Amino acid sequence: MRAFARRLISLTHPSLHLSHPTPESFVWNTLIRVHAQQSSHGSTGSTLSTPFSIFSRMRLHGVQPDFYTFPFLLQSFNSPPHLHSGKQIHTQTILFGFVDDPFVQTSLINMYSSCGHLMLARQLFDEITQPDLASWNSIINANCKAGLIDVAWNLFDAMPEKNVISWSCMINGYVECGGYKEALALFREMQMLKTNDVKPNGFTMSSILSACGRLGALEHGKWVHAYIEKCKMEIDVVLGTALIDMYAKCGSIGKAKWVFNLMGHNKDVMAWSAMVSGLAMHGDAWECLQLFNEMTSHGVRPNAVTFIGVLCACVHGGLVSEGKEYFRRMNKEFGISPMIQHYGCIVDLYGRAGLIGEAWNVVKSMPMEPDVLIWGALLSGSRMHGDIETCEISLKKLIELDPSNSGAYVLLSNVYAKMGKWIEVRQVRDLMEVRGIKKVPGCSLVELGGVLHEFFVGDKSHPESQKIFKMLDEILKRLKMKGFVGNTREVLLDLDEEGKELALSLHSEKLAIAFCFLKTSPGTAIRIIKNLRICGDCHEAIKMISKEFDREIVVRDCNRFHHFRQGLCSCRDYW
Repeated sequence: MRAFARRLISLTHPSLHLSHPTPESFVWNTLIRVHAQQSSHGSTGSTLSTPFSIFSRMRLHGVQPDFYTFPFLLQSFNSPPHLHSGKQIHTQTILFGFVDDPFVQTSLINMYSSCGHLMLARQLFDEITQPDLASWNSIINANCKAGLIDVAWNLFDAMPEKNVISWSCMINGYVECGGYKEALALFREMQMLKTNDVKPNGFTMSSILSACGRLGALEHGKWVHAYIEKCKMEIDVVLGTALIDMYAKCGSIGKAKWVFNLMGHNKDVMAWSAMVSGLAMHGDAWECLQLFNEMTSHGVRPNAVTFIGVLCACVHGGLVSEGKEYFRRMNKEFGISPMIQHYGCIVDLYGRAGLIGEAWNVVKSMPMEPDVLIWGALLSGSRMHGDIETCEISLKKLIELDPSNSGAYVLLSNVYAKMGKWIEVRQVRDLMEVRGIKKVPGCSLVELGGVLHEFFVGDKSHPESQKIFKMLDEILKRLKMKGFVGNTREVLLDLDEEGKELALSLHSEKLAIAFCFLKTSPGTAIRIIKNLRICGDCHEAIKMISKEFDREIVVRDCNRFHHFRQGLCSCRDYW
């Protein structure tokens, strides 16, 4: 079809493909570009008609498009509802003979991938006889955005040449798909090339900092920060925000504050929001709220992300009345309509405080259908306070929305176990087995000497597992001498008390602590990243370990940070 179109153009419009920029086209292109950029910043269906209508008026005035027109125009089409309009412009590029222009080809690939039609983007790429570097980068980025990281890697590997954009797209793709270790490994490979064409830029470094933050790899993160300074990269608002986020997620809230303060007046709403969220994650509720007030006094208008951080701070601090007030202000004072994440925070706030009735009222009053986040928050709160009826209702809703959600089954099992209803525990576990649902294994990660070590519950695969188990045994014996008794109420196995205590002693965070005791000198702080919520037994044990062995232990679980010092936890046993 495209060949026929080209033949038709050559016969009927032989001069169209020679169209060069003119003063008239320059003016129209500028209008299209400005409106396209505005549309891309706040792209909605109504605003997107503007660049298209400008192009239509341009044609009505008899002005020929040139090779700048279509790349500017195609920027506007960046979501699935825009696919039809994007296809219309694709037809226009064929009509006017620009479909073989490299910039137009790259813009078309970007348009189709942004509109969610990766197949057409790939088809277009495959039709290019000799794709240029920009086209390669565009199709790699399209596959990364679609989560097809293996396809993206195969394309990346097949590229005849690569530049910093190629490497950065691939690194960021791994980060977005959860391949944080792969992202760090690829960055190290990138550095080994030592050529100016692939010298890391700010986007590369912000992706790497994100990987470090997700892994909780503080030593890696510090090295990246030093590398940024060594390369004399400007720590602008993007890199500064990435550094704040990395340090906060790696448990070093002090360094996050230091970077935040160093940025001075060069802070936008995202930088403020990153610091607000960091403080909330660490349970510094009052400091978080104080920072929010400081932010607004500086004339920085909060956004929806800021309020998620503020409401999370209220949740972790048990500040019910404050949470209600900030939720009210969000809409009334700042004109931000609550999203489902904000409602989730409020349900969580009431649930943790034992106000299950109020939590239910929020669920019923929501303008949108409750999702997994909402039912999970209600389930968690009702579990904490032994409301079996609400637990069961929440569980049914969770299973309805996500039949493979192992966490819902585990939480209900925990409630029954807490009440000693072992028959019901077994029924839930049998249901999981029938449906092929596997409990996500507990995993703890620690970083020592720049090396990441993973521990799974009961795992004996570590090369030094024999020494680790011996050290753990010594730690637990010392705790028992001081009166520690394992909290066996939530063990999911119908065992005798001795068996339950053994199961608890093999939790991944305890193994990680034993390993750190083997490898670090007395008094060295320990930082652990846990994939699941820390259990009550481990929480009590680590509190006692921090006092008995004079160690600061920082644990980041799936909900928040726990800073253990001298027998106390920063969460004040409220988590």
